[in-house]
Amino acid sequence: MTRVLLKGVRPYGEGDPVDVLVDDGAIAQIGAGIDPGGAEVIDAAGQVLLPGFVDLHTHLREPGREDTETIATGSAAAALGGYTAVFAMANTDPVADNAVVVEHVWRQGRAAGLVDVHPVGAVTVGLAGQKLAELGTMARSAAAVRVFSDDGHCVSDPLLMRRALEYSTALDVVIAQHAEDPRLTAGAQAHEGEHAARLGYAGWPASAEESIVARDCLLAGHAGARLHVCHVSTSGTVDVLAWAKQRGTRVSAEVTPHHLLLTDERLATYDPVNKVNPPLRTGTDAERMRQALADGVIDCVATDHAPHAPQDKDCEWAAARPGMLGLQTALSIVAETMVRPGLLDWRGVARVMSERPAEIAGLPDHGRPLTVGEPANLTLVDPDAEWTVRGEELASIAANTPYEGMRLPGVVTATLLRGEITARDGKVAL
Repeated sequence: MTRVLLKGVRPYGEGDPVDVLVDDGAIAQIGAGIDPGGAEVIDAAGQVLLPGFVDLHTHLREPGREDTETIATGSAAAALGGYTAVFAMANTDPVADNAVVVEHVWRQGRAAGLVDVHPVGAVTVGLAGQKLAELGTMARSAAAVRVFSDDGHCVSDPLLMRRALEYSTALDVVIAQHAEDPRLTAGAQAHEGEHAARLGYAGWPASAEESIVARDCLLAGHAGARLHVCHVSTSGTVDVLAWAKQRGTRVSAEVTPHHLLLTDERLATYDPVNKVNPPLRTGTDAERMRQALADGVIDCVATDHAPHAPQDKDCEWAAARPGMLGLQTALSIVAETMVRPGLLDWRGVARVMSERPAEIAGLPDHGRPLTVGEPANLTLVDPDAEWTVRGEELASIAANTPYEGMRLPGVVTATLLRGEITARDGKVAL
C-alpha cells in the first residue's frame, strides 16, 4: 500500500489547514506538521479535502457500445472527476438483466481499478417492461447488485412496478425509476413550453414525470420499499417528493448537474448536444432544483453521464440520441450553481455528492467522515482554480459535452481510492 501525505489541506473546506497521512488504505493521522516518513507528498496548500464522490447514475456503454465508452475510459473520466464509486446503468447490449452481464461489468471495473464500478441491474427483462428480471440472482451474484433500474425506459405498468417494489423489500435493494409516462411523451423532443412551441418541437410535459413519481411513491409506501427517483427535473416532482417524505415514504431522489444549470432556452441553438431525457426545463424549474437540493428534498447529485458517438449527436435534432457527458464536469457545475451562490458549503457538497449517494446505495466504505481510521476514498479540490471545458480533452471516448468552451470553477487535483492515487493534476495516475 502507498503512503501518501496530503499537506496543508482543509477537510470540508473548514478550519485551518492540516496534514492528512494516508497509510494502508485508511486515514492514519490528521494534524499539523506530520512527518512524511517516506510517504509520497502532495502539496495541497489550502485545498479542500472531501470524501470521494459517488455517482448513482452513469452510462458506461460496455458491453455493446464500446465505440462511445468503455468501462476503462469511463472509469478514467470518473477518477478525474473526483469519483471513487460509480453505478453503471443496465441499458447495455446485452442488457444487464442477469448475473452473467452484471458480473462482467463488475469484473471489468475491477480490472480497470480506478473506481469501484457497481453494475445496476435491470428491473425487467430486456428493459421491455413486460416481465421482472432475475433480481434475486443478480443481488446474490458476485457483483452483489444493490440498485435496479430500467433507466432510459420507465417501468410504466403499475402492477409490475408494485411487484418489483414488493420483491425488493426481501432483497433489501433499491428500485430506481426513470419517471416518464410513455403515453404522454410519445414523439416528444423537448420540454413542453414556449420555446418548444416556437421552434416546432413536440412537447415532453412535466406531468409525465410527476404522475409516475406520485404513483410510485404511493406504491413504495404501501410496500415499505425503497424507491429512488432518477434525474428529477420539474418543480411539481419536488412537491410530490416533499409530500411523500413527510408521510414517511422511503424515497430518495437525484438531480443531474445539467438540470441545475441549463434550461430550455438553449433549444434556440438547435444544437442536439442539448437534447437529454428528461429534457432541459425552464429557469424556474432549474431554480427549484437548486433549492430542493440545498434543502434535502432532493438527496444527491447524479451525473447521468451519457456518452454518444458523433453520428448519434451531430445530426438533426429529431434523430439525435438524448444524453450528455457529466463525470468530469459535475463538481464544477455544483460549485457554480450551489457553492458560489451560497446554497451549499463544501460540507454540503460532501453530503450531496458522496455521503447521501453512498448511503442510498449501501456502500459502507464510501462517503465516510474525514477522520482517523476511515477508508481513504478521498477527493482533493482546488476551490479557487478555474478551467475551460473542451470535449476532445476529456477522458471519455465521446465528446458530447454541453459545457464546451465554458470556464468553470473548482478543479479536482487528486483522487484516492483506498489510499492509492487514481488521478492527479488532470491525469490518470494508475
